[in-house]
Amino acid sequence: MSTEKKSFFGVMKSYNKNFWVASGMELFERWAWYGLFAVLALYLTGSTDEGGLGFTHTEKGQIMGIVTAILYLLPMLTGVIADKIGYKRSLIIAYVLLMTGYYFMGEVSSYTSVFLVFLWVAVGAAMFKPVASAIITKNTDESNSTLGFGIFYMMVNIGGFVGPAMSSTLRTQFGWKIIFLQAAIVIGINLIILLLFYKETDRVKSTETMGEAILSSFKNMWEAVKDTRLSVLLVIMVGFWTMFNQLFYTLPTFIEDWVDTAALHNSIAEISPWLASFMSGGGTSINPEMLINIDAGAIIVFQLLVSYFVLKMRHVSAMITGFIIASIGIGITFYTGNGLYTILGIVIFAIGEMMTNPTFSSFIALISPKGKEALYMGTYFLPIFLGNFLTTFISGNLYEAWSDKISLLQTEMAKRSIDMPEISKEFTKNDYFTTASDKLGMTQTEMTQMVWDTYNPNKIWYVIVAIGIVTILALAIYDRLVIRPKEAAAKS
Repeated sequence: MSTEKKSFFGVMKSYNKNFWVASGMELFERWAWYGLFAVLALYLTGSTDEGGLGFTHTEKGQIMGIVTAILYLLPMLTGVIADKIGYKRSLIIAYVLLMTGYYFMGEVSSYTSVFLVFLWVAVGAAMFKPVASAIITKNTDESNSTLGFGIFYMMVNIGGFVGPAMSSTLRTQFGWKIIFLQAAIVIGINLIILLLFYKETDRVKSTETMGEAILSSFKNMWEAVKDTRLSVLLVIMVGFWTMFNQLFYTLPTFIEDWVDTAALHNSIAEISPWLASFMSGGGTSINPEMLINIDAGAIIVFQLLVSYFVLKMRHVSAMITGFIIASIGIGITFYTGNGLYTILGIVIFAIGEMMTNPTFSSFIALISPKGKEALYMGTYFLPIFLGNFLTTFISGNLYEAWSDKISLLQTEMAKRSIDMPEISKEFTKNDYFTTASDKLGMTQTEMTQMVWDTYNPNKIWYVIVAIGIVTILALAIYDRLVIRPKEAAAKS
């Protein structure tokens, strides 16, 4: 039965218990992950006198970019392990790794220890990711997969919304360590759901050893990526994920440095004092993660509607449209220090994201060979892997050189030959900013505006939007030269 012949509610009724259990586990896993990840850039670079670790943006970029890149490369192996030992056993291993990793991230503070413990978390997440997607793939078909992955992606964003919202409130009231404890507890809930409600379906048992299975997986993956429909699309999607990553790697610190969230707080307070208090954690400025969370909130509200609309579109056409919208949105967020434009840009980006990412997942699912769903879905993570490596440079080295307020202020103080102590645990980033303000005879607001006018830190948006434009052009060429000829050949 074609998707077009089913009503919305008819499609919804077609999903079984394991589909909904997998979707629920995805919600809680994303709650834990984004509850940490949405504030991780702020935690890593935050002033030590406020509980942050005081790392440079280059160090932040390396920790977040390299570790997360490894996370998205590992599914090529963890997908094989899951197919070999079973999905339920794989998920148990994943949850044990995640619970312990999240807890110990709150207990370490050096660059090396944070990097290694976060890598431990990444291994656990990599065990989870291909399994969750494969369960959805096994329990959907061509008639309901697009909407099914839309639902799945909505669950991603419900978790991605609740996690940062909880973290914003908790860190404001109890400090940073509660964030890591929250993540560990939420994963514990997932373990309970798994043990009580997930029923392993019959799977084809292989006589291959693990080594043989891994070798075979690389051969099979090579066969998969030889398909130009898949391989070229994977390369193009690197651009989307590089753009997407800026929401969590770069935008929180950009908001913290340059966006006047105090004025935004006052504007919101005039309409809804409760909402302003919630978004600020009871303070006078909107927490950056709450603005970032608008992306997830918009997806929660509109994802099903957008997915149902996309059902009537060609996969590639939907993704091209989504790329255009997302590029406009991400450009707006970095263009100005006005908080209202930040909100507008995030909402626009979310619309593009809703059109692009679930459609991409659905496309891969449709061409997945039977019995290799977890492995084939593992290719989905290849562009995310490469996108994170690119983001390491943009959010790290480039941001520190072009947009980091403290770095630019250091440059300005050196240019004026004003002696300043080196930043350390004893002389924090906050101390530096306050001392510089005193020596320049400016208020901190005036000094921030002076640095903005002098160095134009928003110019980083040129690079981010350029990536979007190149991606759009590449996808349009891909559609014309690869996809449309195959569609025409299939019709004939």
